[in-house]
Amino acid sequence: MRLGEGLEASGALAPAAMDRALAALAVCASKIRKRGVAAFRGVATEACRRARNGAEFLARVRAETGLALEVIAPAEEADLALAGCAPLLDRGLPHGIAFDIGGGSTEVLWLAREAGGWRRVDFVSLPLGVVAIAERFGAGRVADADYAAAVSDIADRLGELDARHGIAAHVAGGRVEMIGTSGTVTTLSGIAMGLDRYDRARVDGSWLDLAQVRRFSAELAAADFDGRARHGCVGPERADMVVAGCALVEGICARWPVDRLRVADRGLREGILMGLMRGP
Repeated sequence: MRLGEGLEASGALAPAAMDRALAALAVCASKIRKRGVAAFRGVATEACRRARNGAEFLARVRAETGLALEVIAPAEEADLALAGCAPLLDRGLPHGIAFDIGGGSTEVLWLAREAGGWRRVDFVSLPLGVVAIAERFGAGRVADADYAAAVSDIADRLGELDARHGIAAHVAGGRVEMIGTSGTVTTLSGIAMGLDRYDRARVDGSWLDLAQVRRFSAELAAADFDGRARHGCVGPERADMVVAGCALVEGICARWPVDRLRVADRGLREGILMGLMRGP
């Protein structure tokens, strides 16, 4: 929906972005009513948290669709993403890094394995998502210097989290597994597998080597819009956003160069569903 389009420059949700989101939410509301769903939780994340007209947008959503969206804090967003993808963290290592790249923000979690499962020790919510970075890059080929600067900026923003827990030392010692949940990592995985069309069943739970992340990110950054759009796992709908996501993935991996990362086509949505199934 790209709700955060133009937000970094204006501080507000753009009318066209709100209209797109409302149209999509109207379809969702219609399906919910037809299926007679008794339990539903709709959440709003970074774009609505930051925008000065976020409350106005949520009021429009309720008035025009009947959906009452709840603005959640970054910590809850991080925990919901973890709940959704934690079952894929299965290498038996004592620590984990999970990241969730969104349109308006990126959540990065430092995890510890305990008897009852994974615990979030700490996290950071970077106020950078694919929309803002893509607006800086533009839709065409991305200059090497611009891409490298974005990767370096993202890695630098993770420095405090790293220093608080000595994460780099744990990574160097082979004690950390990493999982990424976002359209970017799933796209990179699909490209790495040579898929003509995206296939969730094959991508969810797959692995990406760090060398593959770097190789295919570089190829996408060097391509023009049409070249990216021709990829069956990218398409014209995401051709202007995918390089921004690649920069975020590479920035995280530059800070913590794990040998490979697990790919999750799941996250916030699944975390919400699991919460609904557990009940109050």
